[in-house]
Amino acid sequence: MKQYHDLLRRILDEGVVKSDRTGTGTKSIFGHQMRFDLSEGFPLLTTKKVFLKGVIHELLWFLRGDTNIKYLVENGVHIWDNDAMRHYNTMATAQGLPALSREEFVERVLSGEECPIEGYRYGDLGDVYGSQWRSWPAPNGKSIDQIKNVVEMIKKNPDSRRMIVSAWNVAEIEDMALPPCHVLFQFYVAEGKLSCQLYQRSADTFLGVPFNIASYALLTMMIARECGLKAGEFIHTTGDTHLYLNHLEQAEEQLSREPRPLPKMLLAEGVKSLFDYKYEDFTLTEYDPWPAIKAPMSF
Repeated sequence: MKQYHDLLRRILDEGVVKSDRTGTGTKSIFGHQMRFDLSEGFPLLTTKKVFLKGVIHELLWFLRGDTNIKYLVENGVHIWDNDAMRHYNTMATAQGLPALSREEFVERVLSGEECPIEGYRYGDLGDVYGSQWRSWPAPNGKSIDQIKNVVEMIKKNPDSRRMIVSAWNVAEIEDMALPPCHVLFQFYVAEGKLSCQLYQRSADTFLGVPFNIASYALLTMMIARECGLKAGEFIHTTGDTHLYLNHLEQAEEQLSREPRPLPKMLLAEGVKSLFDYKYEDFTLTEYDPWPAIKAPMSF
């Protein structure tokens, strides 16, 4: 994962200090690209342990079209808790209801308790990724399943230049708990291989980007399997590419570690559809990472 280390070093050396939505502050560059040949191994960082369980469950959650964090919380994945809580508390305060702590909020998500805010369930995020991927609203009142459509296009018209999925629905951004960071991805078929390029408008390089790399690499592998192709490249293009100012020491620590060989990701045989995968269908082998490096999440 030299590509990722090169990115960390570039931000540290060339980045400019900017303010941001969270109030933490960032060191930022604009415009960067990394390329990962998926035949060389699964691109999961080895210079710190990555929470792969979270990567897999989040991807399956996206593919379900789900936009409520209950599935994630039930499976021990809490990466969306703060965004969901902030979304709720904003609405609650506007209606004169008391704000909830994270612990109180998660308890209500798990209990299924009815919420006093009309049309809202505890844990709802608005029409974030899963909704846009699987049920983009069409003008005629129907919905468009972008993932299903792109898989069919790969199978039937692999030379198409329109194999694109977008999460950036301008009409619904203001109603989302968090506007999409990874906003658009495109597939490309050549010589029996499926490649994917992601454009990410905002890239939290220390905490988020390792997740994004692993998630889209895995998605590419899953779609390639269904379409009878080999996995080619994952290409990661980022816009505002930053380290939060409270992650700089952690980035330096990671750069002091020598990368180890990439692991391998095995997909269960016999899973016919992209939408049929379960957590147990993924097996990571030969993963020998350095220990995790803790860093606070800004929200």
